[in-house]
Amino acid sequence: MKLLILGGTIFVGRHLVKMAVARGHDLTLFNRGEHNPGLFPDVETIHGDRDGGLDALRDGCWDAVIDTCGYVPRIARASAELLADRTAHYTFISSISVYADASIRRMDESAPVGVLDDPTVEEITGETYGPLKALCEQAVERALPGRSLVVRPGLIVGRHDPSDRFTYWPVRVARGGDVLVPPDLDMPVQFIHARDLADWIIRSIETNVTGVFNAVGPALPMTLGAFLEYCRSATESDARFIPVSEAFMTEHGVEYWSDLPMCVPPGDMGMNDADCGKAIEARLALNPTTWIIRDTLAWRRETLADRPLTTGLTGEREAELLDAWNAAR
Repeated sequence: MKLLILGGTIFVGRHLVKMAVARGHDLTLFNRGEHNPGLFPDVETIHGDRDGGLDALRDGCWDAVIDTCGYVPRIARASAELLADRTAHYTFISSISVYADASIRRMDESAPVGVLDDPTVEEITGETYGPLKALCEQAVERALPGRSLVVRPGLIVGRHDPSDRFTYWPVRVARGGDVLVPPDLDMPVQFIHARDLADWIIRSIETNVTGVFNAVGPALPMTLGAFLEYCRSATESDARFIPVSEAFMTEHGVEYWSDLPMCVPPGDMGMNDADCGKAIEARLALNPTTWIIRDTLAWRRETLADRPLTTGLTGEREAELLDAWNAAR
């Protein structure tokens, strides 16, 4: 198949390129050439800007297109409308954040999505990100009715993840000792390895799968406590998990998601507990959690061992908080 990927050099895009090439597809990338230029020297690359610079795509035709980086409806719409007559299938990578009510657990693809009071807003914030993605989805479906695959991943993890939201926990647990964790170890967690996501997307394109899918894992619900035990076992660590109270977190400014990655506030549990049954039925295959932990650690040790994590508590900050917690008990 002839495939066009919008993006293709950052995180999920890199995995998509590798998977497509491995499966023998004829690949073209379209991007600005600003991130990891020369990463795929044997893959045809067209440079251009999606925001007003799509002319280079007007003469091409592809069997399928994958949009890895659509965040603003106006820009997503322009790409979809331009390529609607130049492709038979269009994949848009969206987000689990599209759903309107983050408190609802086990949401499937029929759950209501967020809306904006002003749909022309283009500033991406924590409040607008999800509704903007939902508008992008709608723009793609209008441009290619019945020919689009909309993928709503949760937390994407693994090699080349710039966020470290997943990586923080295996690295921290491997270090051992007392590990500060949130009070509710029964909270749900979800994540999907970028390679698993890329593999499923490419295979879905090959079989002309269309529709909307939550792309999350594991296949069965998992708690934070169980995930941390997987980390401890996979790293053969002596880590001891120290849950602190909500009151302590508030008093000391400890934030969910940033200071304690993967963890969401009590009112947002639905964002870590979406229903992935539809994608599983559509042959989404997920690697075991232990493998994901070990592969992520191997990647960090091979390439990033000296780089500080970009999220989560620093060692010094965590030690200060544990001292304060122990002193208050």
